[in-house]
Amino acid sequence: MSDKQNTELTAAEIAQLWSAYLNSSMCNCIFTYFLNAIEDQELQSMLQDSIQLTETHLQKLTGFFENEGLSVPHGFKAEEDVREDAPQLFSENFSLHFFYNIAMFAVNFYALSKTLSVRCDIQEYFNNCLMEINEYETKLKKMLLNRGLYMRSPLVIPVKETSFVESKKFMGGMFGDKRPPNVIEITNIYMNLKRNAMGKTIMVGFSQVAQSKEVGQFMVRGRDIAAKHTKVFAGMLEESYLPVSMSWDMEVTDSTVPPFSDKLMMFMTTSLIALSAGIYATSAAASARKDISINYIRLSGEIANFAEDGANILIKNGWFEEPPHPADHDELANR
Repeated sequence: MSDKQNTELTAAEIAQLWSAYLNSSMCNCIFTYFLNAIEDQELQSMLQDSIQLTETHLQKLTGFFENEGLSVPHGFKAEEDVREDAPQLFSENFSLHFFYNIAMFAVNFYALSKTLSVRCDIQEYFNNCLMEINEYETKLKKMLLNRGLYMRSPLVIPVKETSFVESKKFMGGMFGDKRPPNVIEITNIYMNLKRNAMGKTIMVGFSQVAQSKEVGQFMVRGRDIAAKHTKVFAGMLEESYLPVSMSWDMEVTDSTVPPFSDKLMMFMTTSLIALSAGIYATSAAASARKDISINYIRLSGEIANFAEDGANILIKNGWFEEPPHPADHDELANR
């Protein structure tokens, strides 16, 4: 018998397939809206390919669930979660950056999914997804570079000699002289700065098109948190005379027509929060200077509270689709 026939899906494989379905269905909705809102022909061509790719993924994922006798996730649907005639909410330059960030997140997701998968057909699926999204990310990066829009991390002139740490002062402290951040710390600070700058712009746009007052207020709070975190990371770079990335504050139009449902915008926002929490933890672990790692820990606590409030809004409105889970044997016994 083949590996596919005699091996049940593991919890990790089900988790990644389920997450892939929700993310692919969300991206399909996002690309569907932008295809109608954007006039740039090169971007339109990319979006048409993106829509076709997400639809192919959703068909394959549906097949996996049905073949295993599992419920197909509801996810997101254009007829429920997209208003295709909504006017442009973000500038085309910002939209291109937005698509590129989606591609970067997808590369990381599919790489992890590939490593977590054991069954041959699941490994093959995620490996193909990884190759597809890698090609997509490369095309988007070239578009940004050709248009002079790609924001590179800071240029530094490293010392020429190889050296080893000889003092505990390398770890730094909260007060007194601090060594300059090393290239690992600079990279993490800069990438977190860019993510928060982009998150702030997304929250500005979402806050003005949210249909629910509660969702609108949540987005305003997210905007303010992202603005605060952006200033923290910018300050870390500026104290070492390193350049700070551009702002996208002027990239949101004055449209108040919602392109997406509140459900989709809340899911995207809470997904970004969860992503930030993981990146902050990784960045803190990679930062040898104490004050830098403490900043990550402090900011992580703030977004943890924000994430909990977001989850409560999703649950309250019946928007929180529960991931697959094993049977509760205590509940079965109490019947």
